[in-house]
Formats: sequence, C-alpha cells, structure tokens
Amino acid sequence: MRVVEPKSFARTARGAGAEAIRAGLSSGLLLLLSVVAAASVAGLYYAQPLLRVIADQLHVSIGLAGLLVTGSQIGYAAGLLFIVPLGDVVSTKKLLAGMVAAASLALVAAGLSQDFTMLCAALVLVGVAATAAMLAVPLAAHLAPPERRGQATGFVMSGLLLGILLARTVSGVVAQVFGTWRAVFFLAAAAELVLAAVLWLLVPKTVPSAHGPYGTLLLSVGKLVRTSPLLRKRMALGFLNMAGFSALWTSIAFLLSGSGGTRYHDSEAVIGLFGLVGAAGALIAPVTGRFADRGRGVLVATLAWIIVLVSWPFLAWGSCSLAALIVGLVVFDLGVQMVHLSNQHAIYAAHAAARSRATSAYMVPYFLGGVAGSAASGFLYQESGWAGVCWAGAAFGAVGLALRLWSNWSERSNPVE
Repeated sequence: MRVVEPKSFARTARGAGAEAIRAGLSSGLLLLLSVVAAASVAGLYYAQPLLRVIADQLHVSIGLAGLLVTGSQIGYAAGLLFIVPLGDVVSTKKLLAGMVAAASLALVAAGLSQDFTMLCAALVLVGVAATAAMLAVPLAAHLAPPERRGQATGFVMSGLLLGILLARTVSGVVAQVFGTWRAVFFLAAAAELVLAAVLWLLVPKTVPSAHGPYGTLLLSVGKLVRTSPLLRKRMALGFLNMAGFSALWTSIAFLLSGSGGTRYHDSEAVIGLFGLVGAAGALIAPVTGRFADRGRGVLVATLAWIIVLVSWPFLAWGSCSLAALIVGLVVFDLGVQMVHLSNQHAIYAAHAAARSRATSAYMVPYFLGGVAGSAASGFLYQESGWAGVCWAGAAFGAVGLALRLWSNWSERSNPVE
C-alpha cells in the first residue's frame, strides 16, 4: 500500500506490500466483504416497509415517520465524513470489525425503543455504524489487481445494493412472521455480531496508506475535493442519484399500503417483497464493472442516466398498474446502480492512494441526497400523492442526465479532469 507523511499526506509507494496484500483477495474473502456490505447497509432500510405500522404504534404522522429513514441517513453521512477516512490510517481489519459490532449494539437499541425519539436516535447510530459497508468496498478495490478492480468492486457493490433492496423484503417478512417490527432489529443485531467475529478471524492485516493527525486527515479530504474536478462532478451526480432513489423507496411503502386512497392495500410482507423486484437490477453491477475496466466508463455512465429518466413515467403509471410499477422498479434500480458503480470506478482509478478519503468525499453528498429525498418524499406524498413523488424523481433524473452530458463534454475538452 502507500504511506503518506503526517503533514503533507504526500504519496509514497510500497509496491511489495501492496502486491502481497492483493494476492490475498480470495473468492471467499470477496464474498465475505460483499455480505458485510449487504448486512451493514441494510440497517438503513429495515424501517422503510414498516413505516405505516411504526407510525400507528408510536402515534406519529406518516410525514414524521418518514424522518426515521432520514435520521439513519444523517447518521450514515456523519460516519462517512468522520469515520471512513480512518480506513487510510488505521488497520482496516480492526475498524471494519469494530463498526460491524457497533451496528449490532445500535440495532438492539432500536428494537428496545419505546417512543419515536428513542427509535430515531437509535437509527441515527445504526446509520453511523452502517458505514462499515463503505470500508468494505475500497478494501476490495485495494486488494484486487488493477485489471480486476472494477469487477471486484462491482461484486461487493452487488452485495451492497442487494442489501439495500432485500432489506425491505427481509424486514417485511420478519415483521409479519413474528408479529412485531421489533423482531427485525433483534435478528439483524444477531447477524451483525456473527459477521463481526468472522471478519476478525478472516480479514488479513493491511498496511495503512496514510498516517498523521486525525484533523490533518480530515483536512486532506477537503483538499481532494478542491483539487479534483472529477471528484466534484461525481459528488454532484451521486447526490442526485441517491435523492431520486431514496424518494422512491421511502414513499413506495405509503403507495402500497393504501395511504392516500391508492388502489393497493398490501401487508408489510408484500411491501417488503417489492425489494426483490428492484434487486434484479443489482445483478448488472459486476457487468458494469467489467465494461468500466475495458475503458467504457463514460458510455456506461451516460446510458445509466438515460435509463433512470426513462423509468419515471412507468413508475408514475404504477399508481394504477402493477405491471407498470414492476417494470419501472426494475429499470430504475438498474440505472441507479449503473450510475453509482461508474462513479466509484472513476474515483478509485483517479485516487488510488486515498481511496477511503475519496470514498468519504463522494459518499457524504451521496447520502445527503438520500436525506433530502427521503425527507421530501414523505411530505410530497402527504401533499401531492404518488404523482408528486414521481415528478420530483424525474426532476432529479433530468438534472443528473444534463450534468452527465456536460461532464462528458468538459472531460473531453480537459482530459486532465
């Protein structure tokens, strides 16, 4: 790996150590990192299909219940900003296992919550600990040889994206089977505890790519943002991508449960099963990574935004057609995942010596977009119904496509970007 001096964080090669570590990326370890990414990020989304039930039991409005998702995403953004950069300066093994164990404790607190405030606070902590997912992704990128980096990243991202989508399915089914939403958090806590132990046993030791004071480390994240036009553009695209994604998946529980007089009146288990529909799109992630490894990243990224924008008319029609809703979900999640993976591939290639810090810089606005999307969608649905949510999502997609096209032009004009 690389060592960075405390004051300047200047790049210094340690080639032999890097090659030894890369040789340790077995298929089993890659699978473990994918599962960890899935389980960690799932904690952000367990509450989504349960919002109506939680709102009724804790006696809060639908709009306020949507803030549970917002709270977890605020915690996630804080973890991305203050914890993920540590992946460059401390043992990834210790940090990753510790964050997964912390997630277990936070999930127990969520399951024990007796009022809305306590549950919201617990989910903020779940969000902070869920940043373990963003330690697993750059670790896979580092351990993989350059010619397989996109494919390895795509595999772990497939796990992460499946975790996001299948969390809703698992959550809905578990709540229905056990008769309480609390069981979801208790079972998730047990799974996280097991994963923490396995990580401690199996993840190899890595050499930190930087060292120096914590404050200097955080300042170096800002320097990356200031000096990298490519990173700034991907940050903006990530914000728009996650805003649309979160707006959709936060409000779909209201649509499917019949809130606002819709044609659907589905149970929590059925609502959760819609995550399986979106999960089909996650299968494209490794394919996207292979195309990016072959130099087709710009084509993939542009096509991804077109796919996102095309999905919204189908989703809007989904208020009165189940078939249109299913088609829209598959197309939408396919596009969203292609956008995210193409962004990460470009960032990891451009900032090989500072992947954790580059991840932090990119993912903070990404999940702030999630905060904006989830917060807005609950109130948009309350005021304008499903149509209002779809108009907002289409606007995010249109701006994202315009920015992507402008980025294509500017990067051709200035190849250094």
